[in-house]
Formats: sequence, C-alpha cells, structure tokens
Amino acid sequence: MFEFELPDVGEGVAEGEIVAWHAAPGDDVEEDQLLAEVETDKAVVDLPSPVAGTVRERHAEAGDIVPVGNVVITIDHEDENEDKGEGTDDGRADGTATEERVFAPPNVRRLARELGVDLVAVDGSGHGGRATEGDVRAAAETGSEASDRETDGTGAEASDRGIDGTGAEASDRGTDGTGAEASSGREPERTVGDADSGDGEGTPRMRAADRDRTLAAPATRGIAREEGVDIDEVPTERTRNGEAFVEPEDVRAYAEAREAAEAGGVAGTADGAETGRGQAVTREPYRGIRRTIGQQMEESAFTVPHACHHDTAVVGDLVTARAELKPRAEKRGVGLTYVPFVLKAVVAGLEEYPVLNSELDKSAEEILYKSDYNLGLAVATEAGLIVPVIESVDEKGLLELAAEVDSLAERARDRELEPEETRGGTFTVTNFGAVGGEYATPIINYPETAILGLGAIEPRPVVEESETTASSRSASNGAASTGQVVARHTLPLSLSIDHRVIDGAEAAGFVNTVIEYLENPTLLLLE
Repeated sequence: MFEFELPDVGEGVAEGEIVAWHAAPGDDVEEDQLLAEVETDKAVVDLPSPVAGTVRERHAEAGDIVPVGNVVITIDHEDENEDKGEGTDDGRADGTATEERVFAPPNVRRLARELGVDLVAVDGSGHGGRATEGDVRAAAETGSEASDRETDGTGAEASDRGIDGTGAEASDRGTDGTGAEASSGREPERTVGDADSGDGEGTPRMRAADRDRTLAAPATRGIAREEGVDIDEVPTERTRNGEAFVEPEDVRAYAEAREAAEAGGVAGTADGAETGRGQAVTREPYRGIRRTIGQQMEESAFTVPHACHHDTAVVGDLVTARAELKPRAEKRGVGLTYVPFVLKAVVAGLEEYPVLNSELDKSAEEILYKSDYNLGLAVATEAGLIVPVIESVDEKGLLELAAEVDSLAERARDRELEPEETRGGTFTVTNFGAVGGEYATPIINYPETAILGLGAIEPRPVVEESETTASSRSASNGAASTGQVVARHTLPLSLSIDHRVIDGAEAAGFVNTVIEYLENPTLLLLE
C-alpha cells in the first residue's frame, strides 16, 4: 500500500485545493498517470501517480483544502517493500508516524525523531508554517520540563506520558468527546453564538474549548493566527493519540461563529443567507490566489512606506515605430505590443539607478543590489493577479521578449505556469492601462523596492512650443508665453518606491530615463 502525500509543489506553498480528481477507488493507474489537479496560491498543478497499482481510497474530495504533507490518496501496488505506509527501519507501524504528514524538511523530521517530538504538536515558525529545527528543540525542552513535573494539573501523572505529551492513559484522563480532559471537571468558560439569537431560528451553540494542549498541522495553526483565534479554544470532536486534533474547517467555523456573536447576529454559511438587516449576501471562499494577493498586499502596505511619482511620456515616435515593426513581427508569429519596449526602457533606467533593482535585508541591515534584471509583469486572470517573471530582460531582443511575454501571459490566464516562473523577480511592471485608466498608486511587490504602473496610451492634449516661442521665453527670462495645444499620444507612468531605500530624486531620475528611451525608441537599440 502506498500513501501519496501532497508534495511541496513550490517554495512557500503550504497547502492546496483539490480542483478535480481523475482517479476513483477501484481504478487501475499507471506510473505518472494523472491522479488529480491541485490549485495552490500560485498555480494549478497536476499530480501524477508515483506508482502503478489500484486506487484504494481518496482522502480528500474536490474543493477540500489539503496541507502539504497530508495523504491525499492510497494506492495498492505490488512492491510493498518500498511503501512508507507498511513500516520503517525503526519498526514503527503504519499510521503511527504522524510527523511524516507535517510540513517540514527532512532534517527537521530526523531531528524530531531523535528527540522524540511529535511534529503535529509543533507550532512552526518558518515560512508558510514550516517547522524548523529551533521549533523542534523548543518543543523538546518544553516536553522535558513537563516530564519533570509530578502532575500535569489534571490529575494525570506526568510519568505516564511520552516526551511529547501525547501518550496519556485514557483511564487517567478520560475525554469529553472533543479531546478536552474530562477528569479536570472544568466547564468551558465561553460560549460563541447563541441558540436564541438572530432571526429566531438560532444556530447551534458553539462553546469555546478549554484545553492546555492541541494537536494541529502547521497550516492549520497558520490559519488560526490569521483569524486571531486561540487554537486551544477551537472545539473539535477529532482526536489523535488521545489528544484533541483541530483541522482548518474547525478553525474557520469557530472564527465565523465568534465574529457573528460579537456582531450580535448569526453567522450565515449558505449563499444568499439573510443578514441581521434582512439583506441577502453571497459568501465566496477567500482562498487560493485571492488570499495570497491579499496577504502580500497587506504585508507590503504595512511594511513598506510607499511614495509615488507620476509623469507622462509623449510617445508618438514609439507608436510609429511599433506600427512599422508589427507586420514584420506577425510574419514571425509574434504579436508585438508596447510592453517589450517598456521593459527595455525599464532596464535602461535600472542600470542608471540600480537602487530600484534592490531589496532591503532588515535582519542584516543591508541593501542587496541585484545584478540580474528579472522583471515581473502583472497579469489579470479570473482568479486575480499573477506575476510571472521574465528573466534576463537585458539579454533579450524586442521580438524575443514579445514572444515570452505573450506565452507567459497566456499560460498565467490558463493557470498553467510552473511555480518557478513566478519567483526571482527584481522589479515589477503592471499595465492597468490595458483596461483603461491613466494614473494609479500601485503597491510594491514586496520584497522588491519599486513597481512601475502603465496607463493607457491615448491621444491627449499637449502644449508644444515652437522654436520661436522658446526663444521668446528665453529672452523674457522665462516669463510665460503662448504655446500650441495639440493632440499627441502619451503614456502616463506611475512609480511606487520603498522610501526606506529610495529617495524621491532617484525615483524622478529613473522615470526621466525611462521617458527618454520611450520618447526616442531608437535608443532602445543600444539596450
């Protein structure tokens, strides 16, 4: 029997949503045959079968959120000796190695086994809730201190428990069905929700648990932190090794009930549920790309002091150049937009003002100047913004960039990007002008230090001075003189910078360089 765990499909990905299954119990599958499609906060990825055999059981349904490391499907196959589920060299039986289902690298898992620490009980402090060696050692020290105490405060002898505190005898403790200790005689102190509230129909009363210890996967603990919930208060009927075990849906349900109770209303869960004022609302899960965007924007907005600089390029010559090159590009099967021109102009600006191609390392108190010019391009999709990265823009020509931009944008909209294609960016360009608009205040794609927003290229009124008018103004020591208002194609530019690293003068200088190259597209031949 082979237990297939949800793999780590990308750096920082802690969980995934099962989009669709392509294999059902009883189906025969071949090695590398598609089992399921999983949506992460970065992309939709295929899960191929690592072995050939017969599907015994699926452990999640379409729409379920599964933490990385959790078993998603069990497959019967002939080579039983290689299965993780039948046991290991140290004689552990199937199903006892719960630490193998926690989001942690191999060295951390090994250390946890050596110290006798149950990783399920470790609150990971690493990226995405990943358990670190420091977390394991801290848990081991806590467990050691607990074993030195004569009792654990509930009448259960500490000596009867394992190092990680999960092996208490049921006869010494008892359970109340939620994993909380019944022998303590403590009643829950708080009630979330009210059976008599709201529209008269009421909701089931959700009592806050009163535990000193709770088992949960790192991803679940991360959700609890996001929701501002104490995981020891979350009610659950699940147990593992005699301890209360909380899953993500328990946390979310408790958080919703608590919010409804605090608002004096009833937490509705169905589409079209009636609010306290009789207004119909529709609920949509806040997950995947939308949640990731929200988290990144929140981190950037509350970490980076943003400053914005706006200017406008008169791009009549650029419009003409593109019109001349577009048919030639089409003959080569490439659609030529303005974006490749802008990317090359941005590189020229970054070469002159490298501080905009940097990152602030707060822990080391250093500014990291990047030698690569890997530009992210924000792409609007049905699921939200995705930022694929075009690497080494300085080394590519216009047509090569145009083809890559087109390919990345199409695959981003189809959710077919590989995780590595969204990493490693040093500067981001966002083209909100594609849907209309002139200026904006874009939020920096943290930890980058700058982002450039593009408005729509359209004819706009521009004041032009003839040589005679310019000479006249010079002779009058700069006094205002009459110019001519004409319609010219212009490109509004909006630059946001991290003001901890970049000064306003540098921002203005960068934009001036970009404008110089866009207004004189022949200069792009030098890049």
